[in-house]
Amino acid sequence: MQLCIVHMVRHSLNYVSWKRRPEVAADLKCIYQSATADEAEQRLGEFEAKWDAEYLPIGQSWRRNWPRLIPFFDYPPETRKVIYTTNAIESVNMSLRKPTKNRGSFPSDEVLLKLFYLALRNTSRKWTMPIRDWKAALARFTIQFEERLPQL
Repeated sequence: MQLCIVHMVRHSLNYVSWKRRPEVAADLKCIYQSATADEAEQRLGEFEAKWDAEYLPIGQSWRRNWPRLIPFFDYPPETRKVIYTTNAIESVNMSLRKPTKNRGSFPSDEVLLKLFYLALRNTSRKWTMPIRDWKAALARFTIQFEERLPQL
């Protein structure tokens, strides 16, 4: 399971003053834009050497969550641009939780599936913004996950 890079960066920047944020964010960017997990870990070490004196919790947080961050580096750059945030997934999960939240139980699984279908249909109507670099990522997904994506 991959941890959201965007949420890690946001969490990290909570410790940083507004004045220093651009500099710290640029150094964090060097970590998550690395080509490999080994290179990213090296960049993390450089980040810690530079910033631990002022912002020790940031490096500690990245180290603590490192096993959940490194799956991100298994993917090529065109795919990473699509998966570096889990906001879309969280949005879908919220749209499914909302209609089920206040109901205690359902008469059958079929009723729940119908409710989920309607919730997803209503939610998908609101999706107007295209995913950045989706075509390149889809091409990579088709190659990497050939058995999961149906071929027409």
